[in-house]
Amino acid sequence: MTPWSRLSRDIVELILSYLPLRSVVVAGAVCKQWRAVIADPGFAVRAASSLPRRPWFFLYGQNNVVLRKNQAFGFDPDAGEWIALPPSPSVLHVDCFAGAGGFFFATTSATRFCYAPLLRGPWRETSPLFFSRCNPLVGVFSAAGGRRHFIVVGGARFIGGLVDIEDPLAVEIYDPASNSWELCPPLPPDFRTGNSSQWLSAALLGGRFFFVFGIYSCSIAAFDLSRRAWTGVQTLRPPGVLFCFLLACNDRLILAGLCNAPDGPPCFALWAVDHTTMDFAEIAVMPRDLLSCLFDTDDDDNKFASLKCVGLDGRVYVFNEDHHKAYPACVGEISEDSSAGVAEAASGLNLSCSWRKVPPLPSPVDRFHKVIAFCSPVPVNSVLGGGVDREL
Repeated sequence: MTPWSRLSRDIVELILSYLPLRSVVVAGAVCKQWRAVIADPGFAVRAASSLPRRPWFFLYGQNNVVLRKNQAFGFDPDAGEWIALPPSPSVLHVDCFAGAGGFFFATTSATRFCYAPLLRGPWRETSPLFFSRCNPLVGVFSAAGGRRHFIVVGGARFIGGLVDIEDPLAVEIYDPASNSWELCPPLPPDFRTGNSSQWLSAALLGGRFFFVFGIYSCSIAAFDLSRRAWTGVQTLRPPGVLFCFLLACNDRLILAGLCNAPDGPPCFALWAVDHTTMDFAEIAVMPRDLLSCLFDTDDDDNKFASLKCVGLDGRVYVFNEDHHKAYPACVGEISEDSSAGVAEAASGLNLSCSWRKVPPLPSPVDRFHKVIAFCSPVPVNSVLGGGVDREL
């Protein structure tokens, strides 16, 4: 008998539940005993509760000329490695590809809106959107009874084959149970110019507020998911900021962006934001050697324009959407000082951040006309056989 065969099923299940998600899938092909453990419907539930799994970083590249060159990658922070994701025929002709809350999303110039659980599928098509739109912001939140709903905000509207970025588009909320869309008030007028996700970032906080932030304008507003109404628009601009992105970190907002440094070239900094007062406090600055590794030019006037940032739950990914180094990225991990006082915790001064490089993308990597990136949790039961119905 091998040592493994002398272990009880409960002990084997406990050990396997602590593996990175990809390793769990591989373990299911090792032997009949492990396959039976992992295939048990209860294993995914117990694995999800035994080990908090960090959200993945996804990168999707679109080639506007040769569609077969489109590529998608997912970075598993628990395993510290990328995986190449298979292309889906359902989303080859898309105007938007995004992800949030455990799902991929895609739209076309018609009013089609498709979704699929991350890493698994199948793709499903919703009833038509009220407004055809390109590059909207998309979020996932839990409604009454814990059922998942999707929120679609902003985006450019297609009119007669052309894009009209000035047309106000109502917020739409989708209920998968009834396959129906609910119309809500559109973005406030302050966001009408350049209201697609190319110029806006968003963060879902506490399942109650969907915050929208202008990358360059630094205007911020929140959509109250319970009242279905927008708050007033405010300005959130730390001194010297050139452009920045809004992220959700557990129960607080994080602002991450490029700003002018008083003693040298621009730097990339993080700020903790109090979502009730919009007060902010600097958390950390990315080391300059790491920021420099994202570029291969000294042209400071233009090189930073390709810098982008996404993040979730204490992980901040900063990446270059240019091809020259196959889209390099760095990650910052935000942590709390448990010994900090109440005042420090409230202001965000109890937070710190450690930075490191993300491994290179697995070769080959094609050249893309557009790169879309997002952070999202990958539900264990989705990958191990829960499917889309269980996720919703």
